[in-house]
Amino acid sequence: MSLAASRGRPESSGRPTLYKQIRLDIERRILTGEWPPGHRIPFEHEIMARYRCSRMTVNKALSELAQADLIERRRRAGTFVRRPQYLSAVLKTPDIRAEITTLGRAYGYELISRARRSANAGDRERLGVKGARKVIAITCRHNADGVPFALEDRLIDLEAVPGAASADFAADPPGSWLLHHVPWTEAEHAISAIVADKPTAGALDIATGAACLVIERHTWRKARPITAVRLIYPGESHRLVARFKGS
Repeated sequence: MSLAASRGRPESSGRPTLYKQIRLDIERRILTGEWPPGHRIPFEHEIMARYRCSRMTVNKALSELAQADLIERRRRAGTFVRRPQYLSAVLKTPDIRAEITTLGRAYGYELISRARRSANAGDRERLGVKGARKVIAITCRHNADGVPFALEDRLIDLEAVPGAASADFAADPPGSWLLHHVPWTEAEHAISAIVADKPTAGALDIATGAACLVIERHTWRKARPITAVRLIYPGESHRLVARFKGS
């Protein structure tokens, strides 16, 4: 996908400067998922030709994007959309499919429900936003060797991730899709325990009242909410382990 440019057009009052226009064009493609993590951005000379501008102008735009952790500039290789920098242990934002296959087990995925809707009060509270917006609400189950591994309840903010509206979550788990298409800069995790109600017990094939581990995650891109997810694991088959070193 090429960059659209208003080539050689003089600046007018109220319009962004050319370097800001370049930065905003690239930023939009990254934040919408059009350019996913790892995607190579056009070389500087290509951007110069498309916008009919100097190398200094392009460099200023790319420098700001790099400072915002949106891109990564590699000597001799080019400039790429930055991949999320994962934290270790339980504080990372994992791909459950990779987690299961790493355990040497066969991964399975089932989409239970998917709905695009106007955010209700509960949705806005979960995402930490105000005002009208559209969201996608997804419930799905992750299996390991044919046995329920985790139940996922997720909201995706379409204002921040419009590309999710056309994503086929029937085949691709939403967490995997987001990790590969939308870079994030902040994440928050909350860990708790619950007893399974009847619907949860049925989805996880456990007894009603059984203990479950709950991990709630929120991710943001430059203070804009991307997604809020609640993962419920059968308590008897999961535990959290973290190792720390003294200074």
